[in-house]
Amino acid sequence: HVQLVESGGGSVEPGGTLRLSCDVSRYTYSGYCMGWFRQAAGKEREGVVAIDSDGSTRYADSVKGRFTISKDNAKVTLYPQMSSLKPEDTAMYYCAVRTVLAKTYQYWGQGTQVTVS
Repeated sequence: HVQLVESGGGSVEPGGTLRLSCDVSRYTYSGYCMGWFRQAAGKEREGVVAIDSDGSTRYADSVKGRFTISKDNAKVTLYPQMSSLKPEDTAMYYCAVRTVLAKTYQYWGQGTQVTVS
């Protein structure tokens, strides 16, 4: 079945930069929507950024201008570049993927922790 593995999390000072990666394997559908979500302690999970197989992107208002999403089609790897990090960006970050017609994300990674302090 589809597998997603996140990496690149860690601790950084405010204003710093981190680049996360999400390696997707065994995804055989022709189209997709891939996204990153985060969940801070005591808060609900929120969408951060998403990218479709046609290259269109969507960003949460809280990260616009600071986060950039890109993908490597050959490897189906998703890279959110996060800059100007703030303490409020501290959370567990998860990548997820769904087919074009699905209404919810079907496949999820285990998450990677990002701490800004």
